[in-house]
Amino acid sequence: MRLLLTFVTVAVLVVTASAQQTSPGTLTPPIESILKTIKAADKGLLAVSEEDGRFLRVMVAARNAKSILEIGAASGYSGIWLGLGARESRGKVVSIEYDPQRAREAAANIQKAGLTDVVRVIHGDAFAEIPKLQGPFDLVFLDAWKPDYKRFFDMVYPRLEPGGVFLAHNVVNKASEMEPFLKTIQTHPGLFTSVVSPGSEGMSVSVKLR
Repeated sequence: MRLLLTFVTVAVLVVTASAQQTSPGTLTPPIESILKTIKAADKGLLAVSEEDGRFLRVMVAARNAKSILEIGAASGYSGIWLGLGARESRGKVVSIEYDPQRAREAAANIQKAGLTDVVRVIHGDAFAEIPKLQGPFDLVFLDAWKPDYKRFFDMVYPRLEPGGVFLAHNVVNKASEMEPFLKTIQTHPGLFTSVVSPGSEGMSVSVKLR
């Protein structure tokens, strides 16, 4: 547990530092513009916060993740952050979105961000699409229908690499909608889990034991 807390603490500190940076190496102006445009159009508040996005980027890079799975792409905001992390880790992201319009928006935004070489958007039911993917996964980010969180975890956990990271969004502000999932990750004998709040929604960070 001490190792996980140290890992997460370092990640949070790096996110805080990067948020304060003005270095042009942090975000290129075009990507920053795309991210702001996505947020401005996000009337349903489906995108993660900027702080959560930065945290995702750091987690991918810190884990040196090569195979990254996103369940719930929305319009591609978090996928861009994951893709930026994957650029650093030389990894690949597969992002699945159920809604056809949002899937098209996600693919278009990933293309505008110049990340099609590292991020692939799939339109479809994640329960049907995940078994088709080649695993295992180094990092999984879950931000889909909250009552389905435990089903998704049960599906993905066997395909998560030892030492792999499973991240889930909205575990604080929508905790009542995912109680079976939260109980599972907090009591699972094969995980270290902590809950952090880079933004206000909360994110669980679970590391699969070796």
